[in-house]
Amino acid sequence: MTVTWAVLALLAVLGLVALRAWSSQRPRTDRDWAADQAVPARIEIDGDRVRIRSLRDFHHGPAGSFEEAYAELVFDAADVRATWFVLAPFANRWRGLAHTFLSFELTGDRFVAVSMEARREAHETYSVVGGIMRRFELTYVVGTEADLLGLRALRGDELYLYPARATREQSRALLLDVLARAERVRGAPEFYNTVTNNCATNVRDHVNRIADVLPYGWGMLFPGYSDGLALERGLIDTDLPLDTARARFRVDRYAREALQGERASFSRLTRQGLRVGS
Repeated sequence: MTVTWAVLALLAVLGLVALRAWSSQRPRTDRDWAADQAVPARIEIDGDRVRIRSLRDFHHGPAGSFEEAYAELVFDAADVRATWFVLAPFANRWRGLAHTFLSFELTGDRFVAVSMEARREAHETYSVVGGIMRRFELTYVVGTEADLLGLRALRGDELYLYPARATREQSRALLLDVLARAERVRGAPEFYNTVTNNCATNVRDHVNRIADVLPYGWGMLFPGYSDGLALERGLIDTDLPLDTARARFRVDRYAREALQGERASFSRLTRQGLRVGS
């Protein structure tokens, strides 16, 4: 055997060993989690009555600082009024890299935001490659808009808040489906995957269980373009073209200003510049 073939054979063996080690990994719930993802919400659904324990309500400050806070929210499924689709591109020169999540409007000017994320350990930062290599578990962060939207507005992300074209019944079914999965993931962990189990693919899966309208495509692999896909499929409540819709529903400036006011008014103040349905 020549030296070249010996090297190739060694590399093949090492590759098989690495693949076996990768495939043998199992997701866990007992790691030393980053503080902002250490306490997942506990969801109780009893008929139409929903209780969310450990609803995250962090108060975010400059340079990534935050004050930890959690709340409890109890509501009836009939209280769900509407769904909002949140898009936060975080790439400086290319909008493909982004985070998407959902927020649900309840009666009484209440909102519940649910963000599907790569769950990081205390020493970790997110990476696209790490998300492919089973470095992260999946987590559903259930919190207030002042927390989840405020965090991204403060760190300088563009932030888009799109009203979904959904009936109250569809919004109610969607929220219950999202919360049920959040509770399952809390107890039965699974790996996050940048391609197949990310923020956008989970939003897609939940939406498709209510109305099978979203295919897998570039908007799933590159979530920064998912608003274009949602608009094309009639899921955003506007008839505006994409560029105009992006300008209309961009809210990061309003969210930063809203954080200076009463926390209970954050969601209303963030929406002050929107002309929904235009």
